[in-house]
Amino acid sequence: MFRASTGGFTIDKSDAWGVKRTISTDGAAAAVGAYSQATTNGDLVITAGQLPLTADGDLLDDASVEEQTAQCLQNVEAILAAEGLDLGDVLKTTVYLDDIDDFEAFNAAYSEQFGEEPPARSAVGVGDVPKGAAVEIEVVATTD
Repeated sequence: MFRASTGGFTIDKSDAWGVKRTISTDGAAAAVGAYSQATTNGDLVITAGQLPLTADGDLLDDASVEEQTAQCLQNVEAILAAEGLDLGDVLKTTVYLDDIDDFEAFNAAYSEQFGEEPPARSAVGVGDVPKGAAVEIEVVATTD
């Protein structure tokens, strides 16, 4: 429970926002560290960064940026599906690219998945994505 005093009254976030839950599904690669595939609280679902790992844990590090992007988004879809959601429920994505010069190739594959009404997005060239991948994608989605 988190309580914050703001000018004479107290906000109890456990009442206002509900209880944090973790989300785990066999439809996406298991976490490769000390984190959850996603967490939810209230009407938000927040995924961890998804790498181009198959559900069996095989890394597509030799695949094209487009294929890696598609796999990252397949993982996102599987996690969202565990909560009865899909890509249409995504409000915001954050994308980490090993090489910002891959932006156009990434964007082509990303656009195929999100279509005419994509969510808000940040895309950043970071120079090094975990496991030697070219792409990592995290999302914030809503259940509302």
